[in-house]
Amino acid sequence: MKKIIACAAAAGITAALLVPPTASADSAKTVEVPNPVISRNVPAYSSVNPATACAGNDDYYYSFWNGAAPEDYLAYDLSGVPEAQRQIIDAVWYNTSAYDTIGMYSNRNMEPSDYTIEVNAAQGGDYPEDGWEIVETVTGNTLSSRQHLVDFAGYNWIRLHITGVDGKTSGTCMVNFDIHDVSNGICDSWLFLGDSITAGGMNNCYGTGFATYLNRLDSRYFPIQENGGIGGITSTDGRNNIDRWLETFPGKYVSIAYGTNDAWGNQTGAQTYYENTVYMVQAVLDAGKIPVLPKIPFATEAGVQNYEQDYNAMIDRIYTQYPQVIPGPDFYSILQEHPEYLSSDGVHPCSEGYEEMRRIWAETMYARVYRNTALPDGDVNGDGVISLADAVTLQKWLLELNDSATLTGDLTGDGVINGMDLALLRYKLLNTANDTEKG
Repeated sequence: MKKIIACAAAAGITAALLVPPTASADSAKTVEVPNPVISRNVPAYSSVNPATACAGNDDYYYSFWNGAAPEDYLAYDLSGVPEAQRQIIDAVWYNTSAYDTIGMYSNRNMEPSDYTIEVNAAQGGDYPEDGWEIVETVTGNTLSSRQHLVDFAGYNWIRLHITGVDGKTSGTCMVNFDIHDVSNGICDSWLFLGDSITAGGMNNCYGTGFATYLNRLDSRYFPIQENGGIGGITSTDGRNNIDRWLETFPGKYVSIAYGTNDAWGNQTGAQTYYENTVYMVQAVLDAGKIPVLPKIPFATEAGVQNYEQDYNAMIDRIYTQYPQVIPGPDFYSILQEHPEYLSSDGVHPCSEGYEEMRRIWAETMYARVYRNTALPDGDVNGDGVISLADAVTLQKWLLELNDSATLTGDLTGDGVINGMDLALLRYKLLNTANDTEKG
């Protein structure tokens, strides 16, 4: 997938990375420590359908464990993971249903509604039939993903035990189940709230989600990523439900991405949209979390286009009033420059557009949040050393020959990665070499 880039010869300027210099100055906004996934491809077990157990924790989010309520389970043997990396864990499952059962387009697609999270101290190797301890019981769940913090010290096994699906006592469920190390604090967990554009763009079920793209930028990170998108809803729906949603979200970052439906025919009104969004921003702050607010995406459909600039002006107003808010991607400017990423309805991105959305989210958040505590400026390849290899990697990245570079290449500090940064990196390396020779 080609980057959205405005190229000037070999320099290349990444339009998606236009970051205000002050956007990430507050260390409270940064990801202090990674929360890596530790369950990838560990031994997995299931009673009813063991053949699909390994699909619950493989590399692909388009494959799923298919379990059967009321007595099926998905169990992982974590004994092979170093104990220091599993003292406290975040057990998170994902389903492909709409985030919640509200709105005219809500659906439930083999979603766990009743279940327990259980742990076991038995030695690894053979699945233990006995000794399971319940650490969390959930009934009447209506969400398509949930996170559960577990004190895992002294245990080797964890399992998700399904007792209800789609509000019924029997049926087949379909989930991915990840375990993350949060022993040093839950810092890298995200909830993306929004409408159908979020629902289509921020899933992690097709191999190219926000977490995957972020991991490509910096292999130390693989964010916990919940898709809170629900088709057809407005900021009013978000306001009416956000307090309830925050109660079940233990993570740190909450994106609030409503506005397209609000602006469509001006059905909400810009002032009411502003008041709704302020309420949600304040709710996130009151919960001790960090709000992220992207711009409403550009649309060619007249019913949206005629009003959305008025709504985006309210977002600018919130940026000024709430410096705690992290500006998300400016999808208005990006899609206005690249209308080819819109589908035929002129509102929703096409498949390529959604792909770009996920990538841009990762690159923007890496620049505005992660890089504050990540690697030193100039360590473009992420090996912990600034060397000629970084200059080569940055040059290839600018030429779109390499997608694996971290975004620590903004050496000028102007919020843009371009040929000037490459020149400064070369100058830095040359001076370092000269100093070494003199010494």
